[in-house]
Amino acid sequence: MSWGDRCVRDRRVEFVIRASRGESISTLCREYEISRPTGYLWLRRFQQEGVAGIEERSHRPRHSPGRTAPMLEQRIAQLRIERPDWGARKLAELLNRERTPLPVVTVHRVLRRLGLVFHPEGRRHAIRRFERDKPNQLWQMDFKGAGREKASVGPLSVLDDHSRYLVGLEQTGSTDGDAARERLEGLFRRNGVPDAMLMDHGTPWWSAHSPDGWTVFSIWLMRQGIRCYWSGFRHPQTQGKVERFHGSLDRALIRPGAEHWLDQSWLDAFRYEYNHVRPHEALQMKTPASCWSASERKYDPDPPPWDYGQGAEVRKVDSSGHIYVNNQQWHVSRALTTQNVAIERLEDRVLVLFCNSPISEIDLVSQRTTRVVRWLNPQDCKGSPDNNL
Repeated sequence: MSWGDRCVRDRRVEFVIRASRGESISTLCREYEISRPTGYLWLRRFQQEGVAGIEERSHRPRHSPGRTAPMLEQRIAQLRIERPDWGARKLAELLNRERTPLPVVTVHRVLRRLGLVFHPEGRRHAIRRFERDKPNQLWQMDFKGAGREKASVGPLSVLDDHSRYLVGLEQTGSTDGDAARERLEGLFRRNGVPDAMLMDHGTPWWSAHSPDGWTVFSIWLMRQGIRCYWSGFRHPQTQGKVERFHGSLDRALIRPGAEHWLDQSWLDAFRYEYNHVRPHEALQMKTPASCWSASERKYDPDPPPWDYGQGAEVRKVDSSGHIYVNNQQWHVSRALTTQNVAIERLEDRVLVLFCNSPISEIDLVSQRTTRVVRWLNPQDCKGSPDNNL
């Protein structure tokens, strides 16, 4: 079974739900391609800690006996502060003169660990790069900054994660939800609907004024069966492909006629060149168009209520964003007002799902509701270290 379109968290949640219903652990482990000890570990952690217990955990060792001595780290920090424009190579030479030789790479690691890398040499790389297996399993979406232009915002960019195909480059003139939805509807009608979309914490798909972040726009996407993910806070590398595309767009602005780059006709011409003419190194010099095909999932402008399956416990979210479980009121999200959600009872915990996404977790013992984080980080995805962003 391929899990290229699912994040680690989602498939682990699905596993513990099915295991808690009484399905065979051995059968589930074969289906999810994990060992039985791993399956029992996921189930035990969920029973003890809830969804947070089955998050991907760091494999960093607890102890580092070979780590640079604290006094030496302090000396490296002092030299860097005295000479902030000097890199690790020059600082290593100073240490060598002081009869404390260290490899350049060690000096650089110490600087990074201490947060003293300020220049391009310290650009944060993704811990683990990822790439979906097939087209339309994940689209990355973001607004480009307008830079020095008079417009308040640049175009809306929608990029296929697998093929780097630029599905859309649309000038909206603002980040207004209605304008963005109108452009996306056009893209969905022409290209079909993706399995999932990845966005940052910006409008209109995220609300900083809402405790759960959901917006009418993101709910609209989820009603199409699209799994919505958001990049980690201050972690633009998660959206590395669309960020890199914006860099390519910036470099194209030195061309004659690029002063009209905010006009839709200029954007359409650039999009055609990017998809059909420009070779891409990460695609072995093929064009994105040669690696992409439209989605077979059709857009429905008025989708019916989500089918949670026979026997599912369904609740309607009231006008204040609450549902009732065990005759008690629990907050879910005001953005989901009038929408149906399903609840999964797992011993002393209750998972709340909207469409095909878990959105919150109720702990009946501690009487607390916790939002299920939909942030996506590279280490939470299938991929390999040598996949280019």
